Amino acid sequence: MKNRSVVFLAGLTLVAVGSAYFLPRLMAGPRQTNPASALIAPQATPQLVAKQFKFTEGPAVDKAGNVFFTDQPNNKIWKYSTDGKLSVFLEQAGRANGLYFDQQGNLLACADEDNQLWSINAQGQATVLLQDVQGHRLNGPNDLWISPKTEGIYFTDPYYQRTYWTRTAPDAGLGGQKVYYLAKGQRQPVVVDDQLQKPNGIIGTPDGKQLYVADIDANKTYRYQIGPEGKLSNRQLFVEQGSDGMTIDKQGNIYLTGKGVTVYSPAGQQLTHIAIPAEWTGNVCFGGQDRRTLFITASEAVYTLAMRVQGVQ
Repeated sequence: MKNRSVVFLAGLTLVAVGSAYFLPRLMAGPRQTNPASALIAPQATPQLVAKQFKFTEGPAVDKAGNVFFTDQPNNKIWKYSTDGKLSVFLEQAGRANGLYFDQQGNLLACADEDNQLWSINAQGQATVLLQDVQGHRLNGPNDLWISPKTEGIYFTDPYYQRTYWTRTAPDAGLGGQKVYYLAKGQRQPVVVDDQLQKPNGIIGTPDGKQLYVADIDANKTYRYQIGPEGKLSNRQLFVEQGSDGMTIDKQGNIYLTGKGVTVYSPAGQQLTHIAIPAEWTGNVCFGGQDRRTLFITASEAVYTLAMRVQGVQ
């Protein structure tokens, strides 16, 4: 028995030594990786496409992966094709700001020259979808997103004084700066949030169940649940950061703009910040045939960034 006890104790000693050797590694957990490396292609940096604009905004991608964006002060919508070529898609573009493609391939635009929503077909012919709310002039539709479930349009309507307007104040009868929902086939929208200071960037999830809206003046971004008939509920603070424009990838990460591009996980954890050599980054979307090119509108310029992750549209 004595000899067997010695062997047993010796075994414990060896185990203890082994545990002491491995314990720090076990406690450290799995090796941490840089979140940016899971998002951005290896060694990729923002690439300048062109710097010939006055202020770029509203990028949107069509089914082929071409990106359309606006140069609002110059009243043009540009096209950046999948082969890397730039061309003017539409002159006299209604001072378009935010853009988004519907399921039929029409380009919807926040045309704030006359504070309207437009639908533009492939030939560049525009149809006015919305021009007022119960006879009251909109502040200036800024950004929009189309629900894949209902095809209804969510849009933000902040007031930014434009040099090309004759008016110098909002329509008092409108009652403030709000988020609206225009159901498919309807001529009048409904208010889905009237409690934000200045709603701006907007994007929804591809399942049509959640909506993100940035309150740029309050420097906050909120998440909502989308219910029947397009109504919003359960507004929750997503992050303490506002945004001009925004997009989403297939992992559910949210990309906010302003000073560069900041990426947050669906849980609101900051994953990375992408520095852009421009005074202001207005908006962002995923383009290219495989939706792995981040297209960034940044003041007088536009940039691209090769990504590992894909955009949802």
